[in-house]
Amino acid sequence: MSYASLRGLYAITPTDLCLEPTRLLTAVSAALSGGARLVQYRDKSRDVTRRLESAREVVALCARHGAKLIVNDDVELAAAVQAHGVHLGLDDAPLTDARARLGPTAIIGVTCQDSLERARAASEGGADYLAFGAFFPSRTKPNARRASLELLREARINTSLPICAIGGITADNAATVIEAGADLIAVVEGVFGAPDIEAAARAFARCFA
Repeated sequence: MSYASLRGLYAITPTDLCLEPTRLLTAVSAALSGGARLVQYRDKSRDVTRRLESAREVVALCARHGAKLIVNDDVELAAAVQAHGVHLGLDDAPLTDARARLGPTAIIGVTCQDSLERARAASEGGADYLAFGAFFPSRTKPNARRASLELLREARINTSLPICAIGGITADNAATVIEAGADLIAVVEGVFGAPDIEAAARAFARCFA
């Protein structure tokens, strides 16, 4: 597949936002208007009906903005709403199973934390992007393992796949991870926790100008 669209701000929805569908759509719309190129629907709740309905609406919203919707963890939900792809964490479905379920054109991202070995296996297994982090202290995952900029630089040398950086990234420090090789910067609270979501997203998007 073409990876040209896998560059820019990757806005990830916090679960508490997902619990309020109307507020969720307003917030995602603002992030997209500010320049988010990918949105990850990340809802850890167990309300199957609401998750299905909300994910469908977010897919449609992304389509109107020319952006892509990735579902966190849940391959079946991604298939049900015809999302653009799925993001797999360390304990999620095997990449091969996700590919078989979603097809060859789906975007499948894989969490690699600080492991080049995992990144290599994901690349060989058919992943479409590799996610490393956390690079800075994170409010979303305060106990997340830390990854270094040197690891990011080494990953950039060793793979042609798009690289996603996550973990405590702000508009002030985003340039450092982009310069080290990140194609995508994944942000949760830095976008959706901001008083002006559209302005926050635009500040991140400008980092790629």
